[in-house]
Amino acid sequence: MEPKEIDWNKLTALIEKHENEKWALIPLLQEVQEAFGYVPPESIEPIAQALKMFPSQVQGVITFYAGFSLKPKGKYVLKVCRGTACHVKGSRNILRLMQNELGLEKGETSADYQFTLETVACLGACFVAPAMMVNRTYYGKLAPTRISSLLAQYGKDKEEE
Repeated sequence: MEPKEIDWNKLTALIEKHENEKWALIPLLQEVQEAFGYVPPESIEPIAQALKMFPSQVQGVITFYAGFSLKPKGKYVLKVCRGTACHVKGSRNILRLMQNELGLEKGETSADYQFTLETVACLGACFVAPAMMVNRTYYGKLAPTRISSLLAQYGKDKEEE
């Protein structure tokens, strides 16, 4: 599976929707990332032109906020919580096991773009520590025995509906 090729018509439509609206930079970047799975570096210049900004300003916002990525991510983004409660309850072991099972280090994406493994400072789910997210779904009270079955649940590339 390759990362999505940039659909320039789609990108242009998103940009035109916010033309000349400097205030709309973050919502526009969110829409671009939602559409493509990341903010393609090639989109920075046209976004900057449309919003009458410098490309460095657009790039600065993208690199400042951890929610934006300039690199394609996997279909499933796995975020392991490293907050205090999760750490105390064993998130380090959960992360190590995931790294071994996926063959990824934190911040890496699998060659088939199936998985991206990340750590986050806190998911805000301390009551179910240790916790992680797969895309927008939370999983808590994790144990090493549960990780293999959880990863297997996402192991096959399901057809887009």
